[in-house]
Amino acid sequence: MSQKLIIFDMDGTLVNSSLTIANAINYVRQNLGFEAMDQEKILRMVNDHTINPAKTFYHAEAFDSDHERWFSEYYTKNHENELVLYDGIKEMLESLKKEGHALAVATNAYRGSTIESLTHLGVYGHFDAIACYDDVEKGKPYPDMLHKILDELDHSAEHSLFIGDGPRDEMASKNADIPYIMVDWGFTDHTDAVRSVGELKEILLNV
Repeated sequence: MSQKLIIFDMDGTLVNSSLTIANAINYVRQNLGFEAMDQEKILRMVNDHTINPAKTFYHAEAFDSDHERWFSEYYTKNHENELVLYDGIKEMLESLKKEGHALAVATNAYRGSTIESLTHLGVYGHFDAIACYDDVEKGKPYPDMLHKILDELDHSAEHSLFIGDGPRDEMASKNADIPYIMVDWGFTDHTDAVRSVGELKEILLNV
């Protein structure tokens, strides 16, 4: 077995953050004077790469500093009560580390909230690198954060894997020439995907 760099998306892949994300977006909307959106509608659109999320959620052409500040404010105050790891994730990460794999996270979340979340959930120390939305020029589906991780850890794309739960992740992986595994226990509904953490663990321990 060759040791690989295994990169994970965070929300919907490692972390069940659906309640926090929906509530944080609605908190920003509230501060902007807009009515709350339905949680299921928000989660359907979060992974839709065909829309402009700033325009969809906040009626703006692009995210600005107020959007980021309010989102992070809600996240910081509520992540301890609302975030959980999907069952089996921590044990899977521990097994992969024991096998000698390098682990990383590539997420369109901001760095501050990402570190807060992973630290609170007890897995921050499992990762050798983290690349976030505000670390790169363009987030997923662009490959910038995957390239950043490869450069930082001095790994090649062909000896890496990216695990995600949506089209943004899949497109980023393709754009970076990194093999991809789709999972489906988060916000999405895919016909061809790994359905359980146990199944993913078995695949990754045998790559």
